[in-house]
Amino acid sequence: MSALHARRHGGTTVTDPTGTRHEEARDEAREEARERAVAAALATLDLDAKTRLLAGQDMWSLPALPEIGLKSLVMSDGPIGVRGVRWTADDPSVALPSPTALAATWDPALARRAGRLLAQEARRKGVHVLLAPTVNLHRSPLGGRHFEAYSEDPYLTGEIGTGYVLGVQDGGVGTTVKHFVANDAETDRFTVDNRIDDRTLREIYLAPFEAIVENARPWGIMTAYNQVNGRTMTEHHHLVNEVLRGEWGFDGCNVSDWMAARDTKGAVEGGLDVAMPGPRTVYGEALAAAVRAGEVDETVVDGAVRNVLRLAARVGALDGAEPAVTELPAPLDGDALAREIARRSFVLVRNQGALPLTRGRTVALIGAAARDARVLGGGSAQVFPDHIVSPLDGLTAALPADALAYAVGADPSDELTPAGQGFTLRAVCRDAEGNVLGEGSLPGGQVQWIGDDLPEGVTYDTLHSIEVTGTFTPRESGEHAFGTRGLGAFTLTVAGEILYDGVQEMGDEADPFEAFFGAPLERGKAALTEGVPVEVSLFHPLGQEHAAPLPGVMFSLVHLGPRRDPDELIAEAAEAARAADTAIVVVATTERVESEGFDRADLKLPGRQDDLVRAVAAANPDTVVVVNAGSPVEMPWRDDVAAVLLSWFPGQEGGAALADVLLGAEEPGGRLPTTWPAALADAPVTEVTPVNGELHYREGLFTGYRAYDRAGTTPAYPFGHGLGYTTWAYEALELSPESATIRVRNTGSRPGRETVQLYVAPVDDRMGRPARRLAGFAGVEAGPGETVEAEIGLPRRAFEIWDEKTGGWTAISGTYEIHVGRSLTDTRLRATLTVGGTD
Repeated sequence: MSALHARRHGGTTVTDPTGTRHEEARDEAREEARERAVAAALATLDLDAKTRLLAGQDMWSLPALPEIGLKSLVMSDGPIGVRGVRWTADDPSVALPSPTALAATWDPALARRAGRLLAQEARRKGVHVLLAPTVNLHRSPLGGRHFEAYSEDPYLTGEIGTGYVLGVQDGGVGTTVKHFVANDAETDRFTVDNRIDDRTLREIYLAPFEAIVENARPWGIMTAYNQVNGRTMTEHHHLVNEVLRGEWGFDGCNVSDWMAARDTKGAVEGGLDVAMPGPRTVYGEALAAAVRAGEVDETVVDGAVRNVLRLAARVGALDGAEPAVTELPAPLDGDALAREIARRSFVLVRNQGALPLTRGRTVALIGAAARDARVLGGGSAQVFPDHIVSPLDGLTAALPADALAYAVGADPSDELTPAGQGFTLRAVCRDAEGNVLGEGSLPGGQVQWIGDDLPEGVTYDTLHSIEVTGTFTPRESGEHAFGTRGLGAFTLTVAGEILYDGVQEMGDEADPFEAFFGAPLERGKAALTEGVPVEVSLFHPLGQEHAAPLPGVMFSLVHLGPRRDPDELIAEAAEAARAADTAIVVVATTERVESEGFDRADLKLPGRQDDLVRAVAAANPDTVVVVNAGSPVEMPWRDDVAAVLLSWFPGQEGGAALADVLLGAEEPGGRLPTTWPAALADAPVTEVTPVNGELHYREGLFTGYRAYDRAGTTPAYPFGHGLGYTTWAYEALELSPESATIRVRNTGSRPGRETVQLYVAPVDDRMGRPARRLAGFAGVEAGPGETVEAEIGLPRRAFEIWDEKTGGWTAISGTYEIHVGRSLTDTRLRATLTVGGTD
C-alpha cells in the first residue's frame, strides 16, 4: 500500500517487527483451527444439505444447518449504510457519503473507519455479510451507477477499497467486493458481453480487485451479471478459478449478484459458491440432481461448501470455530463520522477568494436542493437515515437569524417526485378479506419490498393489497399534482376526491430497477392551502408482480408542488442574491439522472439550474456554487462564479458539514478521484450501449486522465485537483528504488491538510503505456509555517505491463520521471529513476 505514513520533520517512526511476526503467527494458528472446524462440519453433511447451503433460502440469507452448529448467514446491501433484511424506515440506518465522496478523501485510513462503523451497524441489524464495496471503475461519466464506485483510477480504487474492506472485517463482518468484473455501466447489464483485451483487463479492470485481495484478504467477492469476452461472470472458470482463486490466492466465498446465476453446471464449475436470492435458484435441488446424474462431480460441490463454511466460521456463525475477530473495535459515533467524511470529501475546484466566508457577511442561499437535499444515490444503495441535515438546516444552525435568506430559484426537475416533505405516510397491508396483516412507515412514499422485505406479519401468500395512507401538509398554497410510479392497478385519493382509478401496464423496461425508478405519471391535481393537512391514499391491489423469479412489490406515490413561472423564480433568486453579501447556489442531479438500472443520457444539470446560476452570478459577483451530484456534470458557468464546491451525495450530515466548510471551521479536504470534463464531447468514453449484445472497450488502457493526456484535451478540472484554505510549498524530493520522501511546508496562515500525489511517467516509452499513472499518495497535516515529510512507496506494478504473449507481468527497464505534486497537472517536483527489467 502506498499511503504509508507521514512524519513531522526530524521525527522518527518506530515499528515492532517481532510483535508483528508473533501476531501473524497467532492469526495463522487461528486460521488453521478454523479450517479444521470447517473440514469437520463438511464431513458430516450429505449431498442434499450441501447443495441446500449453496442456495439462498430467501432474499438475504442462507439456511441454517443446526446439525453442524451453523447459523443462517445474513447478507445486506451497502455501501453507504447497512440496510438490513428489510428496506424500511422503521429500522433506520446511518447514511454515510457516497463512494465517490469517500474516494475524494484520498484517505484509506478514513475508509477503514467508515468500514468499522458499517460493521457496527451490521452487527446491530444481525447482518454477517455486507454486499459492498463496489470497485468497478468510472470508465465513462455516463455510467448510471458512477456514484457507487470510487474512481476512474484502478490504483486509487484499490487503496480506498482496501481500507473499506479492512474496516468492515475489523468489525467481524464479511464483505463481498463487487462486481467482479467490468460491470462499469447499466445498459443491458444482465446480458451485455464486454469485450476487453487481456492487457486492459489486467492493468485496469482487474487491478483494484487484485489489490484488495492481496492487501485486505476479503472474505467474499460478488460476481457480476455481465459477460466478459463471451462468458458470463457467474460461469467464468478462467477469471474466477484460475485468476481470482489460483493466481491471487482468494480463499473467500464467491456470491452471485442477485438473479445472475443462470446455469447449474456452468456456475458451480465456473467457481460460483452461492446463488442468490432464494428459494428458486440454479443450486439446491437442481444442483443435487446434477450431481446424481453425473453431470457435476461432488468434489466441486464440496469446494463451494467449504468456502461458505469458512465464511461462516470467520463471522462467528459456525459453532466450534473461533471467529476471525474476537475483540471488536471501539464504538464509533455515526453522526460524527458521517459529518467528518463529508467535509473531508468536499472538493473546492475553484475559489477566487470567496471562501471561507468571513464573519458578519449576509448570505442568500438559493436552490431547491438546498432545502430538500439529495444525500444518496438511487437503487440498491438506498437506506433510510433517521434524520437528514440539508444545506438550509446546516446554515440556519450556524448563522445568525438575520444573516441568512432563502430562495428556491429553479427546481432541478419539473417531474413528480416521491412523496417526502410534508407527507406522513404508512403502508397498510391487507389480505383478500380486507383484514390488516401488518404495516410500516413509509418516508418518501415508496414501497420497495423485494424478497422478505415485507413488514412483520406479512407474506406474499396472504398479501392481497397495499394502501399507502396518511396526511400531507403543504408548504405552499396552490394546485398540487399527484401521481404514481410502478405497474398495476391504482386508486389515488386526495382530500376525499378520487384523482385516479386505473391500471398501468408494463412498457419496454427490461430491468426492474429501471421500471421502478423510471418516469412518474401525473394522475390528477388538487387545490390545497399552505399548512392545512389533507388525507391521502394510494390503494394498490396486487396482481402477479410478486411472482417468480424474484418476489417483490415496488411502486410509489409521487407529488409535485404548485408550479410557478421559472423565469419569475429565477428573478426572485437574483434579487435575493443582489441584496446579500454572498450568494450560495446549490445545484443538483435527481433520482431520474443518477440511479441504478440505467445510464445517463448526458451530463447536463436538469431543469433550469444553469440559467439560475448565470442569473445569480450576474446579480452578485461573490457567488458560490455547491454541486450536489455523485458524478460529473457540465458547468458552463464555472468561470463566471467566485467559487465552485463539489459536495457529491454527502450523506445524512451533509448540511452540517457544508456549514463547517463554507464558514471556515473546517477546510474542504477532497481531491478529485475522477476527471471532470468541460463537456460530454470531451469525455474519452461515451459508449455505454451495447451493439448486437456486445460492448467493445476499444479505448484499451486510455480511460480517464490517461486519455486526456494522450488527446491533449483540457478538462474542466483534472484528476487529483482540489483546493484548501492554506498554501503549500513542495521543497524536496528524495528517491530510493523502493520509496520517495517528499518534504512540504505549509506556507499559509492556518492549519491544513495536503494530499501529496506521486505519478510515474515512462521516458521514451515503446510499450504503448499512458504518459502518466498514479503510483502513490499520502496525506500530511501541518500548522502555519510547519514542515512535514511524506514517505510514499513505489509499487513494482507501476513499472510493469501485462505481457499478452507470455501471459504474465513484465518489468520494463528504462528511465522514469517521478512527478510529485497537488494534482495530475500541478506537479511541483520531479526526479528521474532508472529501473532494470525487460525491454
